[in-house]
Amino acid sequence: MLYGIIGVLIVGIIFIGFLFSCYSTNINRQTFEESIAWQKDHYDISWYNEDDEKTYVVNSYDGYELHMHFLASENNSGKYVIISHGHTDNHYGDLKYARIYLSLGYNVITYDLRGHGENEKTYCTFSMRESKDLLKIIEDTHKRYGDIAILGIHGESLGAATSISVLKFEPDIDFVVADCAFARISPVLKAGLKAGHTPMIFYYIASAWTKIRTGYYYKDMSPIDEISKNKIPVLFIHGADDEFVDKSNSEQMHKKNGGYSDLLIMDKAGHAASVFTDYKLYSDTVQKFLENVE
Repeated sequence: MLYGIIGVLIVGIIFIGFLFSCYSTNINRQTFEESIAWQKDHYDISWYNEDDEKTYVVNSYDGYELHMHFLASENNSGKYVIISHGHTDNHYGDLKYARIYLSLGYNVITYDLRGHGENEKTYCTFSMRESKDLLKIIEDTHKRYGDIAILGIHGESLGAATSISVLKFEPDIDFVVADCAFARISPVLKAGLKAGHTPMIFYYIASAWTKIRTGYYYKDMSPIDEISKNKIPVLFIHGADDEFVDKSNSEQMHKKNGGYSDLLIMDKAGHAASVFTDYKLYSDTVQKFLENVE
């Protein structure tokens, strides 16, 4: 009887770990309608006309289709930026940053991250597969547009972690802007378990299941591991009041970065809210950073 109870408990623990693995990598993605409504509620997008966009598809390293959107600047400057949105969002979430770059003469490329938006449903690997996708997009951009003088990337949250993680491939880009990136996903997931008063054993079991399901342990999902040898200029931005991904994540990566980097900690800003908290300071900081690296 005792062995039977122990066996049931072990199976139960393993099963709960499996469920947490599925939950953590699940993408409860927003619909386009939900996303565009959110943007309208938080800032002015009256300048945006979807009919002005050019759309196309990029095939990633494994044949996965990524849906792309291109907004041309008015002055045809040869400057380009690729923007990566946050977890559960889609390319509409990039509009708040696109406005800044368009005003600075940049052509803007946005896209739906793997598992998001118009793309086929799949699981999230917190920058691992996503960074391979971004590398393919960078390579496609160089092939597709023949007038590139400057190419940079800008990311928010998961998109920012992806923008840092891609640096391990030494991509052909001129700058990175990383807004509220996590340095490692493990502390974020552990904090979630702790808040739910869940024993930490489930984290380790879920990590093992995630390795089986995706090919990666949670500990592998660590953009900070890629940055010590980096030589591409990086601007880190983080909200001082971010309760989801603490500002120390950007501070640690700024300190560890092997090349030139700047850091803006935005007072009174929550997660992915720096651009709303003080748009002028945000855009001025980005502009000054670009002037330093162009």
